Amino acid sequence: MSQSLLSARIKEETKKSHQELEKKVVLKLKGIRSEADYAGFLNSFYNYFNTVEKAIAPYISNKVLSDYAERRNSSYLKADIEELGFEIKPSVGLPQPEITSLSAALGAMYVMEGSIMGGPIIVEILKKHGITKGFSFFSGYGAETGKMWSAFVSVLNANASDEQAKQIAVNVANDTFAKFQSYF
Repeated sequence: MSQSLLSARIKEETKKSHQELEKKVVLKLKGIRSEADYAGFLNSFYNYFNTVEKAIAPYISNKVLSDYAERRNSSYLKADIEELGFEIKPSVGLPQPEITSLSAALGAMYVMEGSIMGGPIIVEILKKHGITKGFSFFSGYGAETGKMWSAFVSVLNANASDEQAKQIAVNVANDTFAKFQSYF
């Protein structure tokens, strides 16, 4: 039984699925050459994030995570797609993680919130390819990114009440990384 913090455990136990998703995302990112390509990339993020947000909604609220309403979400992706002059293209029938508890919701949210950390790198790559707008989602929380991540990690660790809850969070985080790949 691991007595380590859940955040450290998730990071370690999802390393492989995280790296596999990252490779797929980076490959897509390197292929972006126009605003239309970028809008398609954002659309993949939107469809997945929107689906996962709906699944975690019954379990995560401002009571669990006091700044939940201020957190980055799929509405930023939608705004970025619209700023580029495009509309959401829904995807149907793609897999999503099964969220049935607070632990599961926090595991999925770990993946979503963690995606903020790579945002500035994504923006720089896009700028090198001539993309100049549609960055509200990947800009994350700006100067507050570290603080927002720390606040989320504190809630994640505080709500890992027992070994079963920790394992559920780890399993759902892995599943969230793995299923996100289907959207690219």
